Amino acid sequence: MRRILALFCVMVCATTGGLLVRGSAADAIADRAHQLHFSSIVLDTHDDTTQRFFSKGYDLGKRNPDGHVDIPRMREGGMSAIFFSIWIDGRIMGPPAVQKALDQIDAVHENVRKFSKDLVFARTAEEVRRAHAQGKIAALMGVEGGHMIGNDIRMVRVFGDLGVRYMTLTHFYNDEWADSSTDKPAHNGLTDYGKEIVREMNRQGIMVDISHVSDKTFYDVLEVSRAPLIASHSSCRALCDHVRDMSDDMIKALAAKGGVIQINYEKSFIDQAYKSAYDQATGGAGVVGALNEATKICGDDQECVERAQIALEQKMTAEGKLPRVSWERIVDHIDHAAKLVGADHVGLGSDFDGATMPDGMEDCSKLPKITEALLRKGYSDGDIRKILGENTLRVMEQVEHVSHELQAQN
Repeated sequence: MRRILALFCVMVCATTGGLLVRGSAADAIADRAHQLHFSSIVLDTHDDTTQRFFSKGYDLGKRNPDGHVDIPRMREGGMSAIFFSIWIDGRIMGPPAVQKALDQIDAVHENVRKFSKDLVFARTAEEVRRAHAQGKIAALMGVEGGHMIGNDIRMVRVFGDLGVRYMTLTHFYNDEWADSSTDKPAHNGLTDYGKEIVREMNRQGIMVDISHVSDKTFYDVLEVSRAPLIASHSSCRALCDHVRDMSDDMIKALAAKGGVIQINYEKSFIDQAYKSAYDQATGGAGVVGALNEATKICGDDQECVERAQIALEQKMTAEGKLPRVSWERIVDHIDHAAKLVGADHVGLGSDFDGATMPDGMEDCSKLPKITEALLRKGYSDGDIRKILGENTLRVMEQVEHVSHELQAQN
C-alpha cells in the first residue's frame, strides 16, 4: 500500500509540477512580451483621430468614453509614435480641399503644442527615436488623399514644409491624376502629372503611400519612385478579397523595392466572411456606399462622416447581418505578409478612429496583444521590434536619404 501511495504521490507531483511549469512558461511569455512591447518603438502609420480635434466633446489629453485614441490609452497601449491622418472627402477638390487640409494640419500642431508634456512633433526617423528615448510620444502627419494638393504640385512642397511625412495618392475616389481602387478607372493608373508629383514627393522626403490606389496606379508608382513605398493601412487580399487590400504579387513587388505594408485592422479588410456579409447587406455598395450614405447625413462634417460609417457597421452587426471578427485576424494578416516577404516589410497601420475594430482591439490600449501573439507564434524579439515600428523608421530613413541625394543634384 505504501508503495502504491508513494507512486501515486510521484505521479501527482509530476503532473502538478508539469502544470506549474506550463503556467510559469505562459507567465514568462506574457512578461517577456510586456517588456518587449514597452521597450520597443510602437509606430502606427494611420489614425483618423485628427477629425476628432474639431469636436467640442473630445480631449486628446483625457481618457474618452468613445473612439480609439487619446493620450492615456496611447500610454496604456505603449504607442510610441502616431501618424495623425489629414483626411477630407475625396470629392472635395481644388482650393477648398487645400484649405481643409491646412486646417487639419494646424489642428495637429496645436494639439501637440497643447499636450507638449506627452507629445513632440517629429519629421524624421531620428526625431522619433529621440522622442522615444525621452519618454514622449512622437506625433507625425500623413495626408490621406492626393486631392488635397488641389491639383497643384507646389502644395507638395508646402505640406512637406509643414511636416507632412507621407501622402496617400488617392482616397475612395479618383483624383485629377491617379486612379483609386474603389472608383472606376479614369486615368489608366497614374497620369504624367501624377508621375511628376511622385518625383516631387521623393525630392521633399515625403513617403509615397499606395493604400487606396488601383492596382495599375500601384505598379505605375512602383516604376517611377526612387524611394521605397508604404501601404500605410492595407491588408492581405489572399486572406480577404477586398480591393483595398494588396495581392501577394503586389506585396512581393512592394517588398522588392524595400517598402512596407502596414496592416489595417478594419473588419471588412481582414475577414472574408465579414466582408462578404457586408457586401450583401449593402447591396454590393461596400465601404464607398457607406461613405455616400454618411455624407448624405453629415454633409461636410468629416468627424460626423467617420462616426456615421462606424455606427452603420455596428448597427448591422447588432442586427445579426454581420459576423463577429476577432482581433486575432490582424495577427493572421501580419503573419501572412511576414511569411510571404519577410518580417522586414510588415508594420502596423490600424486605421483607429476611422474604421470598425474587431473584437478585442477596441482601442489603442490593446496593442500589447499583438506583440504577445507574435511572440507565441515564434517570432524573434528583433523581428517583432521591426514589425512594431523599426521597419517604418527604416523606410523613413531611406526616403530621407533619397531626398538629400535629389536635392543635392539641383
